[in-house]
Amino acid sequence: MNRFQFVEDHKDASGVKRLCEVIEIARSSFYAWLAAAPGRAARAADDARLAARIRVLQDPAQGGDRTYGAPRITADLNDGVPAAGRVNHKRVARVMREHALAGIRLRRRVKTTIPDQSGRKFPDLIGRDFSTGEPNRRYVGDITYLPIDDGSNLYLATCIDLGSRKLAGWQVADHMRTELVEGALRGAHRDRGSLAGAVFHSDHGSVYASKAYAALCEQLKVTQSMGAVGTSADNSLAESFNAALKRELLQGASAFPDQATAHRAVFRWTNRYNTRRRHSAIGQITPNSYENTYAAARSATLTEAA
Repeated sequence: MNRFQFVEDHKDASGVKRLCEVIEIARSSFYAWLAAAPGRAARAADDARLAARIRVLQDPAQGGDRTYGAPRITADLNDGVPAAGRVNHKRVARVMREHALAGIRLRRRVKTTIPDQSGRKFPDLIGRDFSTGEPNRRYVGDITYLPIDDGSNLYLATCIDLGSRKLAGWQVADHMRTELVEGALRGAHRDRGSLAGAVFHSDHGSVYASKAYAALCEQLKVTQSMGAVGTSADNSLAESFNAALKRELLQGASAFPDQATAHRAVFRWTNRYNTRRRHSAIGQITPNSYENTYAAARSATLTEAA
């Protein structure tokens, strides 16, 4: 218990002077603490109101997201608010901590990469440079599992634009054959219209090193890139994406009830990912917003140059 509060609670029985002597605090400090009580009460009330707003932002029934932590919650709270009325991210973090409002964290990890035995290798053209920038130039991808209550798994392959963090292509299947990753790349091609000149970076999984996948990349004029064998850091952005997806989809559950539910959940989440989910790497805006802003800025630059 706070020593000042102890004196306040027992002063009628033992007296302030005696209690301060026993617990070794200055009476002046106690009276200063007492005088500041209204201010503390007001701040506590403000914090309670802020916590209530945060709960709404984390409530799925009201369009919120239970996995959002302090950075994204702060961005939501400050969206469209004048500078004078904005809330500091440190305060948001403190209030979330004090009111047990931390976002859900993923704990379970399962390895899905099947090592390639063909000996086919591609140079690392990314070099752990996952910086944002021009869209449709560099992509990363990976496979992750989606656990089902009956003990089976679905598998999700992704194609993520490094420039804007947009999930440009994805594919779900009940297997990890080459068609799975081909479907994700074809999805990105449909979304972009063309992938000519782009780089696609992956790990050394057998599906990515297969002849069929190499042929598809050549057909789409995509240059393959791979990190070092056994080094997850070389494709850490894709792995981070996988962790976020399962954390936000499962919301703390161990598995999806069935495959149909998993399919629907992935479909809804991937759309939200590009259109509503904020990303710290691009200034707490959505990938679609980033690409629109980038395109407008580039168009303005070209107009001025002309």
